[in-house]
Amino acid sequence: MEPMLSHSLDKSFDRHNTSNWCWKRLFIVALLSWVLALMPGKSAFANDIGATQAEPGAFVYTELQMSVPFEDIPWHRINMDIKKQPGFLNKTWLAGVANQSGGGLYAFDSVENAQKFVTGYFPAEAKSFGVAQTTRVFDAQVTKDASADMNSVYYSGTLKQKPGAYVYTEVQLHVVPFDSGPWRQLNPVLKAQPGLLSKTWLSGLNTGTPGGLYAFDTIENARKFAIDYFPKEAASLNAAFYTRVFDANITEDASREMNSPFYE
Repeated sequence: MEPMLSHSLDKSFDRHNTSNWCWKRLFIVALLSWVLALMPGKSAFANDIGATQAEPGAFVYTELQMSVPFEDIPWHRINMDIKKQPGFLNKTWLAGVANQSGGGLYAFDSVENAQKFVTGYFPAEAKSFGVAQTTRVFDAQVTKDASADMNSVYYSGTLKQKPGAYVYTEVQLHVVPFDSGPWRQLNPVLKAQPGLLSKTWLSGLNTGTPGGLYAFDTIENARKFAIDYFPKEAASLNAAFYTRVFDANITEDASREMNSPFYE
């Protein structure tokens, strides 16, 4: 009986050690994952898993002068190329209502990398389509507080639903520094606009032109804002302006692939 008891105890001891080793291994893996998440450069890792990204240092707006159904744009191939650009954080694709233009709002880690994008990669992309193009670079740091107050998804804002449309605006004014402008007076008025989900304020690099990217629940409310409300706001500032309305529904998949914060 003693040899059998000894053998049974040995097996029990082996199972106990194996179980302890497995638990230790799981603990080590979890600990390493936590440490990696805290290491510098985590934003690049976060891009791969669709996690929340670092706050942007700059925004870039682009639009190509073309009329192409969005499903005919090779957005997947373009996405793969854009993801390779230095400092790129995310992109929200934009598809023009009525005119079917293509473009986007991009977030970059710095103004310097945003400038490289608009002077290097993007003009070459536009040339490959044989079309003219529009690009704008905006300093994201100076508009952070104004954007956060408007539930901007770039600054921890949370949307109650997915956007149905976007509106891009730019006003021909020179507002430098941005904080001296009337954003504190305008934000409460903007929040009262039907269907508005959020706004990300934009301030033109070198130009100081104010504007923004607005998210709306529907194209109808976005149109009303761009056609009825915004001209009155620009008139009160005695300034020319630029507005565009975009269909958010048809670009959702392309934007999700680019880690757009509107779909987190």
